[in-house]
Amino acid sequence: MKKTLIIIGVIALLAVIYGWSTYNSLVSKKEAATAQWQQVETQYQRRLDLIPNLVESVKGAMKQEQAVFTALADARAHYAGATTVSDRAAAAGEVESSLGRLLAVVENYPTLKSSDTVQNLMTQLEGTENRVSVERQRYNDDVQAYEMSIKRFPSSAVASMFGFSDLAYFQAAPGAENAPKVSF
Repeated sequence: MKKTLIIIGVIALLAVIYGWSTYNSLVSKKEAATAQWQQVETQYQRRLDLIPNLVESVKGAMKQEQAVFTALADARAHYAGATTVSDRAAAAGEVESSLGRLLAVVENYPTLKSSDTVQNLMTQLEGTENRVSVERQRYNDDVQAYEMSIKRFPSSAVASMFGFSDLAYFQAAPGAENAPKVSF
């Protein structure tokens, strides 16, 4: 009888240790994904900070492209007002689309292309776009690790007991596969 109680106690202790360890692992993975999304946000903010400088540089040479500037300003405002990860990702897609149209306009105006200010800003934006891409990938990798943990047995039991829920992957906005079209 005493041996049975000891065995039951050891099994219960191992179950508690496993639950504790799994819970801490899930918390760590969820926090890693959340922190990585903040890195994506940081790069979005860098992009948003660079865009007005590029717009002002281009505006000086082009008054007739007001629609492109307006769309870009509207997209930035939509991003600033977004509150959820999904809304921010959708708004970021709008910014990318508008920025693509602006860059296409710049490409079509040789005097703008040769401007040192415009060229420098475009180079910075290109670097920022690369950073955004890398941070998005890292975020999706962290979400994947977290999602696999909350869905695999036996950690899925601990995840459901403590209310760990799915995180949203970053997905490109519909139409992002198409190059922006600019007509004059």
